[in-house]
Amino acid sequence: MTSPPRVSMEITDEMLKSMEVGLAFRDYNGRISSMDFHSKATNYLVTASDDESIRLYDTQNAVCLKTINSKKYGVELVCFTDNPTLVLYSSKNGWDVREAYGTGYALLVKRSKNAESLRLLSLNDNRFVRYFKGHLDRVVSISFCSEKENFISGSLDRTVLLWDQRAEKSQGLLRVQGRPAVSYDDQGMVFAVAYGGHIRMFDARKFEKGPFEIFAVGNEDSEAHVIKFSSDGRRILLTTKAGRVHVIDSFHGNSIASYNVKPVVTTNSMLEASFSPDGNHIISGSGDGSVYAWNVRSGKVARWGSTDNEPPLVRWAPGSLMFVTGSSELSCWVPDLSKLGSFSVTK
Repeated sequence: MTSPPRVSMEITDEMLKSMEVGLAFRDYNGRISSMDFHSKATNYLVTASDDESIRLYDTQNAVCLKTINSKKYGVELVCFTDNPTLVLYSSKNGWDVREAYGTGYALLVKRSKNAESLRLLSLNDNRFVRYFKGHLDRVVSISFCSEKENFISGSLDRTVLLWDQRAEKSQGLLRVQGRPAVSYDDQGMVFAVAYGGHIRMFDARKFEKGPFEIFAVGNEDSEAHVIKFSSDGRRILLTTKAGRVHVIDSFHGNSIASYNVKPVVTTNSMLEASFSPDGNHIISGSGDGSVYAWNVRSGKVARWGSTDNEPPLVRWAPGSLMFVTGSSELSCWVPDLSKLGSFSVTK
């Protein structure tokens, strides 16, 4: 696959419709559970998979640089830090230690306190740099602040924890009333927490004072899956288990657009969507395995069908005319420039 062209013009509907798979990595033995591009070294992509592997790719040269196995702890979510050789990932194995008691069939569930739910891993030498202790159940959302050494995590234990990657104990705690989805904006000044049909906006410097804004998301009462800011910070993207994709004005909280795809029916699957680099288009997975694309202003642009029956993960590569999808394989989508009448890019 040739390297994806860098964006030198506004992404158009015509270009988006021409997107097709230019390369696929099919050597996974399980579904991809998480993906992340580095914010600055944008050709680096890291994935986590149900086969308990973490893989590092150079998308510009279309090669898998490294595969690291995490058989003991498992891996569910993964994201880059500010350093492209360090990744943060959440454990998957060992949350529920179940044992029978008495003579009946009741199960006693034990969760270890101060569980090492998050790990900082050096990709250079496959070494754990730090363990982060605090969550008492699975971590379901992570967001790293690219401008600082901070990150936030949301867990099924109904807490959101704020961290400094240089310390193993959390720097702050927020209690929530549901499964939280979390995200920093690109500047790291604000973060958002979504659950229960609302988005709560926090000032990262004084989060302990509570949210400075609370946005209601229509009549949404479905479980929040993914929340993201556009690169300019003006828009927020929120997906839910019921198959809804919301675009919200991050300053005023009003709805800009809302789309419907097939709901997510499997327990551990996530409905993920992603902004294009200019924030004017959205790609999204769907509960029937297909991929959708929309123009935020005018609506649906394209749909690519699939024989899969679980939603693929989707990520747009920062600054590139490429997005990736992750299911039981990793696919890189690029425009077919031969189908476009006039198109100029800078290499």
